Amino acid sequence: MTFDEIGKLLLILGGFIALMGALFLLGGKFLPWLGHLPGDISFRRGNVSVYFPIATSIILSIVLTVVLNLLIRLFK
Repeated sequence: MTFDEIGKLLLILGGFIALMGALFLLGGKFLPWLGHLPGDISFRRGNVSVYFPIATSIILSIVLTVVLNLLIRLFK
């Protein structure tokens, strides 16, 4: 890899990380149901709380798979 290719890769990765950060910051405001789906499991006992976002993880995985596949086909 040349320095130009590495530079482009770092810029793309940095942009992707910034986009993901913005989505996490704004996600709670625009998608309040995300993280509180019927398949998400949470336990609370005393001072301990455990949360397993199973349904949320599956939905996010499907959505990100579709989006990334579209992006890969678009830029191929």
